[in-house]
Amino acid sequence: MWESVGALTASPWFYGLIAASVLLDVFLPVLPSGVLVAAAATAAAAGTGAAAAGADAMTGAASTADAWDLIVLTICAATASVLGDLAAFRVGLRGGPRLHRIMSRSRRLRTAQARLGAALAHGGGALFLVARFAPAGRSVVSLGAGVARRRVREFLPWSVLAGISWAGYSVALGYFGGEWLGTGWLTTAVSVLSLFLAGSAAAFLLRRPVQDTGGATA
Repeated sequence: MWESVGALTASPWFYGLIAASVLLDVFLPVLPSGVLVAAAATAAAAGTGAAAAGADAMTGAASTADAWDLIVLTICAATASVLGDLAAFRVGLRGGPRLHRIMSRSRRLRTAQARLGAALAHGGGALFLVARFAPAGRSVVSLGAGVARRRVREFLPWSVLAGISWAGYSVALGYFGGEWLGTGWLTTAVSVLSLFLAGSAAAFLLRRPVQDTGGATA
């Protein structure tokens, strides 16, 4: 089954689906984009491996095909992640006071916004990296940066780093899971669990209090 799914990775439509899922989950965090990317990595490896099964093993064609599929998948997911971040950033920037009032109605969003402001004030751009792995963290940080009218040059480098890190992690889960556990449903289950644990760890880090220069807690 995975070999049949893996054959789809040769189609541009497949990468379009991946990109759309990753781009839109900044507005719809319920989309399982991380799971989709990890499953795509497993399927890509299975498909290229099956296609090269009858080839001469000394040519290294299978390994080269695997590597290119995974590189393209990583670039696709990372690029879509950054574009989604920028779209949410623009929404926050244009929403201005109205969006700020909407976000202020939620205690969770107020706390996240305060943490974002404190982190950026102290050069804590690593918050973007951690938030990319937390459920809805990417949405809050991207929208919050726009609402706070941060400069693009403060936001974009960390968004790129976060997108590459997240995409690389998701692809590695699918690929190495398939290598170690085989290209079956167990690999998908382990990938889902690993993404959940990473998200839980990121959410825990985001909930930890941050001290500002005056000693106040955000």
